[in-house]
Amino acid sequence: MSSSSLSDPNDLTDFVVKQGNGVKGLSEIDLKTVPRQYVQPPEERLDKNQVVDDESIPVIDVSNWDDPKVAASICEAASKWGFFQIVNHGIPLEVLDNVKEAAHKFFQLPTEDRRKYLKENSPTPTVQLSTSHSPSVEMVLEWKDVLIHFYVPGDESTNLWPPVSK
Repeated sequence: MSSSSLSDPNDLTDFVVKQGNGVKGLSEIDLKTVPRQYVQPPEERLDKNQVVDDESIPVIDVSNWDDPKVAASICEAASKWGFFQIVNHGIPLEVLDNVKEAAHKFFQLPTEDRRKYLKENSPTPTVQLSTSHSPSVEMVLEWKDVLIHFYVPGDESTNLWPPVSK
């Protein structure tokens, strides 16, 4: 696939969504420019003059989940920033590193192997691969591929997870 053959919006949707190549596939075909479907109109872009340099990403200590201040901090950070970092959550660093490594390995798999887990193809509802959003719903596509894992203790479907995720 060449980047010039993706000028038609239908071809782009087919390549990215239906064929399961995702944004990763776009990044591998030597694009000269970002496809217009992924470009925010100027009026929707972040105004650099509104960025406050002296603030940092909120860091929330969740060592005491029962403290009402924790929930209030999460709500405030989510509404003001859209994201935050939590600390003292009790998840060992090794577990977090293993999750990141598994995600990297998954996205390094050939497209055919990743495609098996597209939301509409996945052999299990506990693993879903998706990319962007529907062009009929979203004004601008998001430059992202997403792998979602749901874990339910004792659920047999973990046997159907991608081998690199186990």
